[in-house]
Amino acid sequence: MAHLRSLLASGAALAVLTAPTVTLAQDIPGKVILEMRLRNETVDQDGFRKDAEALTLRTRFGYETPAWHGFKALAEGENVTALVERYNSTTNGKVLYPGVSDPEGTELNRAQVSWTGAEGDAVVGRQRLVLGNARFVGNVGFRQNEQTFDAAKASFKATKDLTFTYAYVDKVHRIFGRHSPQGEWDSDSHLMQVDAKTAWGQLTGYGYLLEFKNAAAQSNATWGARFAGSRPLRKDLAVTYEAEFAHQTDNANSPTDFSLDYLDLGVGLKGPAAWASVGLERLDGDGRRGFATPLATLHAFQGWADVFLTTPAAGVRDLNLRAGGVVKVGTTPLKLQAAAHTFSDDDGSRRYGRELDLLASLPLTPKLSGEVKAAFFDGARPGFADRTKLWLTLEYRY
Repeated sequence: MAHLRSLLASGAALAVLTAPTVTLAQDIPGKVILEMRLRNETVDQDGFRKDAEALTLRTRFGYETPAWHGFKALAEGENVTALVERYNSTTNGKVLYPGVSDPEGTELNRAQVSWTGAEGDAVVGRQRLVLGNARFVGNVGFRQNEQTFDAAKASFKATKDLTFTYAYVDKVHRIFGRHSPQGEWDSDSHLMQVDAKTAWGQLTGYGYLLEFKNAAAQSNATWGARFAGSRPLRKDLAVTYEAEFAHQTDNANSPTDFSLDYLDLGVGLKGPAAWASVGLERLDGDGRRGFATPLATLHAFQGWADVFLTTPAAGVRDLNLRAGGVVKVGTTPLKLQAAAHTFSDDDGSRRYGRELDLLASLPLTPKLSGEVKAAFFDGARPGFADRTKLWLTLEYRY
């Protein structure tokens, strides 16, 4: 209960701190950016004598100018402060605790100039990049220090249903922060994507050519395609479906040769206030390394316990069942979500373990929300330790 009391007390302080800023921001042209996220994360993991507890406050403050002939400028800083630091942040040296990748630090999160017109848009500078469903390129928004990119990105709308996107990435600012040896990757990477809307869904083709000067093992070339859509079965019920395939090889300065595949299949049902799906995701392994997605928002895939942030050398197969819905608590919508996973190597012959994930979130005011989230992983082999993770979160967005 001590961590819950700390969270509630800090949440009250968060509400007080935001009040004067809101009044001031209403008189400023353009857009004031203010986000505060207070989170308590606990981890009970086999192999560690101590449980981890991380009570952290992430604050972002910035400003975006009004548009002028389609141009805007944006600058945003970010600070992460640990109020309770009984965890291994990857930079604080507390290795007796399980890891929670939320190190303390203050950084320039974004600094960009953007242009938007009828035929597309462009962004230059330190920016947030999320391509497709973030399986290959994302901002890792769940962690307190999000991943951003020094990049130039442009999108061109050839027609209302066809869009071409290209981005050049010069540097990756990762979630571990600038004080970590792996906090920044020097990059010479090219990201290409084509999105086409069809009557049955969206077809996406992509080529991601990654080269990292100080992380050569993560350099790779991935070419693939994804199709996702839905079709009505009756007035209040639709079938959803998705299929994706990608092939990955070594690229540029990669120290090893490899050739690996990725497959994702899913089907589900969706109603006005609830949905459910069953899926199969497989990342190949060749016995030396697994299919890699080093720029992905990994937490959103293969279980919230984050056991498979690095694909095992024998690959990983994830059979999953997911469901979610919204129920009204008075007039307030309560969001519920659950997922069950069974993990094995890529051909299904060796079981890694199983996981249950649960989530409930509720808007407390128009700008303040609360969330409770849990992940329970039951490992089946050495190297895949049992662990339980619990998150209690309050988030304010102006």
